[in-house]
Amino acid sequence: MNFDIEGLKAFIKVAEFGSFHQAADGLFVSHSALSRRLSKLEAYLGVRLLDRTTRRVELTAVGRNFLPQARDLVEELERSFSNLRKIASRGEGQIVLASIPTVSAGVLPAVIESYTTRYPDNRIRILDLSAREVLNAVLHGEAEFGLSLAEIVEGQAESELLLEDRFIVACHPDHPLAACREVSWPQLRQHRVIAPGLIEGNRPLLDNAGNKILRDNWHIEIQRFSTGAALAERNVGVLIVPEISFASLTHRMLVKRALKPRIGRNIVILTRRATTLSPAAREFIDLLRDYGAQYREARGRRPTARPRRPG
Repeated sequence: MNFDIEGLKAFIKVAEFGSFHQAADGLFVSHSALSRRLSKLEAYLGVRLLDRTTRRVELTAVGRNFLPQARDLVEELERSFSNLRKIASRGEGQIVLASIPTVSAGVLPAVIESYTTRYPDNRIRILDLSAREVLNAVLHGEAEFGLSLAEIVEGQAESELLLEDRFIVACHPDHPLAACREVSWPQLRQHRVIAPGLIEGNRPLLDNAGNKILRDNWHIEIQRFSTGAALAERNVGVLIVPEISFASLTHRMLVKRALKPRIGRNIVILTRRATTLSPAAREFIDLLRDYGAQYREARGRRPTARPRRPG
């Protein structure tokens, strides 16, 4: 477009005052600057809006018809600009994030509680996906950022460590392993094991750690840890589960025991390289970082360094 909002404002002011001088004073510009703005507007529209003489200024018929539309345009533009400034300065807006289910249940509730306290009018859309699907959602722009496993980061994705998680055993209080302070992998041979399914991002972590015990000794395979928790609560087996997932199962009658040797996983914040996040998303990620720092502090671990950039 070959005119800007200032041309519309100039036209409206002249129409209101019926005078170039008063309109120029009202806009704090010179008479010549006001004339240039109006000439530019009329040239773009290809029609005269004002009849000018040495004594008076009058709207043409077209100008009279256009005046209410010009006012609406200016008001709408100023309202849009004001909303953009609010978004930029206050982190207002809507965010879409993708997350693996264990993080959705174990981390996001606490973070969203803080976020909605600060930004009660903001909308949050959560896509619960597998680890690989989270990556794809971020790379294809379906989500602004994602929460997934470090092992799947590739291509144009960038990652920042959120927290270090570990796998534990969850079992019924009456299960024999509940009497142990910690459980070794060989001990699991003597019991029914509820293990994550092969399509889950967690299963490859366990298998790649060289743990043939789990590969050869699982009895029940699940795709959602909530299903495994319900089975463990019935005391039909022991569940291998990430620790942050166990935190979301506190309503279950289960106890947790450490696994030795320890097998862990890194939860990362995923973004797409060379992409600018919305202010609302940046505010949310800052709260995620606070959560991660508190998580590490509670476990006496050093903060881990900032973003890892693959490739």
